[in-house]
Amino acid sequence: MPDALDGGDVAYFARRLEELGYSRLWVAETLGRDPFAQLAHLGAVTSTLELASGIANVYNRHAGVMKQGAYTVAEQTGGRFTLGLGVSSPVIVNKIRGIPYDKPLSFMQSYLDAMDAARYSSVQPPAPVPVVLAALGPRMLELAAERTDGAHPYNTTPEHTAFARSVMGAGPQLCVEQKVMLTTDASQARATGGNVMKFYTRAPGYRACWNRLGFDDDDIDGLSDRFVDAMVAWGDVDTIERRLAEHADAGATQVCIQVLHPSAGVGAIDYDALTALAP
Repeated sequence: MPDALDGGDVAYFARRLEELGYSRLWVAETLGRDPFAQLAHLGAVTSTLELASGIANVYNRHAGVMKQGAYTVAEQTGGRFTLGLGVSSPVIVNKIRGIPYDKPLSFMQSYLDAMDAARYSSVQPPAPVPVVLAALGPRMLELAAERTDGAHPYNTTPEHTAFARSVMGAGPQLCVEQKVMLTTDASQARATGGNVMKFYTRAPGYRACWNRLGFDDDDIDGLSDRFVDAMVAWGDVDTIERRLAEHADAGATQVCIQVLHPSAGVGAIDYDALTALAP
């Protein structure tokens, strides 16, 4: 989520990830930079790093425009782009942007149909553009498995990863996100992690998922230690890597780490952690 960095710092960040051996950089879309413009720029300053939108908001764009953006970045980067799509949340879509938010599953189904039907008349990407859906519940996970290349769950646990794999079957990609923080100070980790997670507690889709995982409203609203510890893997390198391995053992094909700075949270880059956790 690089919106707090200027363009030069984002480019340096991407190049540094490539040097460290990370395979793919996922870029979020909230209310800041356009993800396709940013990813095209990052593709121009890297040579091997794969790029992905995590996620591009389907309510923000006509399906044909989404396809144009995805195909443009994929073609310009030699096929290094994956299109992550999602319905976001009513907080961003309806309350902030003023766009009607209703029946997200059927909206996504119709959106995928419209993308398939949309014309694209420019030079084609070198290979079909992989598409994954932001999916948490069983029906969106089923849609991801049936209609796309896989799913990109966010704010979840290894238990959810196992659930998602059981719903989707063995074939589709399962690219799960895990927040990590390289610190052994429990009070610092939970304070920073709680500040980060507080934003997401307003989203009904996340809350429903967390309820299914056994967290009650008191855990979520009170940002209990049990809840924050499940959402943010903190500790030394070995402790964090054990959590990442749990996702892989549960069926993840890729574990996407969102590195939080212990004192600053989202937006500040902890290069020490990125170096220590590099593949």
